[in-house]
Amino acid sequence: MKTGRAIVSAALILIATCTISFQSRAKTDTYQETGQDTVRKYKDGKYSGRSQSEYTDEPYWGIVTFTLNQDRFTGIDFIIRDSVLHESFDSLYAKHFKDNELYIEQCRNDWRGVQSYPKRLLEIQNIDKLDAVSGATWSFNIFKAAVDDAMNKANNKPE
Repeated sequence: MKTGRAIVSAALILIATCTISFQSRAKTDTYQETGQDTVRKYKDGKYSGRSQSEYTDEPYWGIVTFTLNQDRFTGIDFIIRDSVLHESFDSLYAKHFKDNELYIEQCRNDWRGVQSYPKRLLEIQNIDKLDAVSGATWSFNIFKAAVDDAMNKANNKPE
């Protein structure tokens, strides 16, 4: 009877060891396939996000669209849209503040941000490591919130 229990115990230990070893090997294979230190989290595809960030009392919406390929950004478009004037924030938007030099300068800084944030995110591939352009915090916050919105959609991929 004791011999039978010893054989069953040894068999269970052997099965557990093999299972753990197999799972470790599968994780190593996943790392080698993706070249990343984590398992892929997002389904490849095109995603869009939209946000006002914390500027909910303003009529501006950031809209971002990007493509994910193996958890990497491969294309990013970003605009800020004025929902009252029905136009996009661009290099000419400062015309709405012709007598306010402070706002004109702010528009110029934020336009530089709108142009640079997608390019910079393509380079560093991590929204949490992206820094705001000096004087362009408004556009940065809207960009980051729109990217976060799109990433939440990508993260909720069907299994």
